[in-house]
Amino acid sequence: MDTHAQSRSTRPQIKRLHHAAYRCQSSEDTRAFYEDFLELPLAGALKITQTKTGRQTEVLHTFYQLGDGSHLAFFEAPDQPFEFKSQHDFDLHIALEVDPTHLQHMLQKGKEQQIETRGPSDHGFIDSIYFRDPNGYVVELCAKKPGHDEHLKLNNTDAKKLLDQWNKASVK
Repeated sequence: MDTHAQSRSTRPQIKRLHHAAYRCQSSEDTRAFYEDFLELPLAGALKITQTKTGRQTEVLHTFYQLGDGSHLAFFEAPDQPFEFKSQHDFDLHIALEVDPTHLQHMLQKGKEQQIETRGPSDHGFIDSIYFRDPNGYVVELCAKKPGHDEHLKLNNTDAKKLLDQWNKASVK
């Protein structure tokens, strides 16, 4: 039996996201957005003064906890150049699940606080709203709609067909 086919037919062995990490320009501005606005508690911080290769540095690594126990994390590394730019949704965005009531609450809160706020957008299987954090990253809040689990499922043959069609059409 093909071991790859066998592994694809079972649930993934990677349990869940522990954290996704991004650069930030200011740990305090980032904290204000993620903790004060999005209401994700600051759950940890780590000051890094030396890399594993022995280079001296001055980096702050912060962690904001989501409801499932996973984290969004940020590195403020002033001594390491990084190009911060406003990201397009297709380039990079962070999507976080909320319930429909909270989605509406956050839409209103974003507008009231004059944070760049877009949406709602109906994607068929989710409704989404979008904000831009102080680092230029797009943050999407999304609420599941009926049919969500059918749209995103293990061994999704419709997704595989669409990907195959896309790949065949884009062959140069």
